[in-house]
Amino acid sequence: MKEYENKLKQFRQDNGIVGEHIHFEKTVHTVEDACREANAEPDDFVKTILMVTNDDKLIGAVVPGSCRASTSRVAKALGIERPNVATPEQALEKTGYLVGGIAPFGYEGIILIDPLVLEKDFVYVGGGAPSALTKISTKELLRVTKAEVIRVKK
Repeated sequence: MKEYENKLKQFRQDNGIVGEHIHFEKTVHTVEDACREANAEPDDFVKTILMVTNDDKLIGAVVPGSCRASTSRVAKALGIERPNVATPEQALEKTGYLVGGIAPFGYEGIILIDPLVLEKDFVYVGGGAPSALTKISTKELLRVTKAEVIRVKK
């Protein structure tokens, strides 16, 4: 799993992305795991929920850790048919990262960020593998993702 963390760290370095990589001995696959390991609150974390359109395009819906992403809101926002949530296999194939460690950057796709995410100064995003996180400012997150800010939480 270290290879995925290193891949994301290299992407951050190559693209001048300011953030702090944090590795844990245990996986932080769930928000509850991340809260326990990082000693933080659920909304300090964001999830990147990957979706795939009917024409095989990738969408990342970024929501607070305590929320779920809405495929119908994503469809309405983009003016497309309702996308499907990516399978773990699709996620790895399309991003090069494992589910549970996917950041909202480091691969090609449309990124949508829920406005609630931006209420924080800093958030934790996936760190490339289920045992890693990246702490990043929300301003930096917006800059690097070039995301559209739109309500995507359920």
